[in-house]
Amino acid sequence: MLFVKKDEQVKSLNRWTWCKCTCLHLTIFFISGGPVELLIKNKLNEALHPSHMEIVNESFMHNVPPGSETHFKILVVSEAFDGLPLIKRHRLVNTTLDEELKTGVHALSIVAKTPAQWSENPQQIESSPACRGGFGK
Repeated sequence: MLFVKKDEQVKSLNRWTWCKCTCLHLTIFFISGGPVELLIKNKLNEALHPSHMEIVNESFMHNVPPGSETHFKILVVSEAFDGLPLIKRHRLVNTTLDEELKTGVHALSIVAKTPAQWSENPQQIESSPACRGGFGK
């Protein structure tokens, strides 16, 4: 799901099926995932059995061809994270997605919470800042 400020332009969404629902301050696009996003979802489901998970393909925000699957933001809530420090949670997600990170996924932002942390402070994935174009720009 992609949240965009009302009346804000969205870059090309070709190759995606989407529907648009306009509410007071946001336009919400429900976007079906591409093959890499679905693979990420399946691998994380199998490895972590999450109670809650959100995966956002942020590739459209970067200087990549339309329809790319190179930049992702993931929110995952799992009992597998109980007792693990944040760095080990991230390593667990990165290890699970090792093949994808070696073969095309360029950037992965991870929010990894235990069910107890999630129940204390549930949140949506925050918007990422706009891409600055890379190459030190």
